[in-house]
Amino acid sequence: MSKVISSMAGTIWKIVVKEGDQVQEGQEVVILESMKMEIPIEAEASGTVKEIKVNEGDFVNEGDVLLEVE
Repeated sequence: MSKVISSMAGTIWKIVVKEGDQVQEGQEVVILESMKMEIPIEAEASGTVKEIKVNEGDFVNEGDVLLEVE
């Protein structure tokens, strides 16, 4: 199982995938807003989205788990 983590502190602006979706390595899964910039967060491995651990509008810190890919 692979975990997608936040690369910096910010607000979850948009979740691009939903649980059960198939994702490819390098695919954008979450868009983070930090310092008025939109930062795409990509899956680090291909697989199925098992669990999304955040909601749009949530504030996350660097290193927080955003979702799990199986």
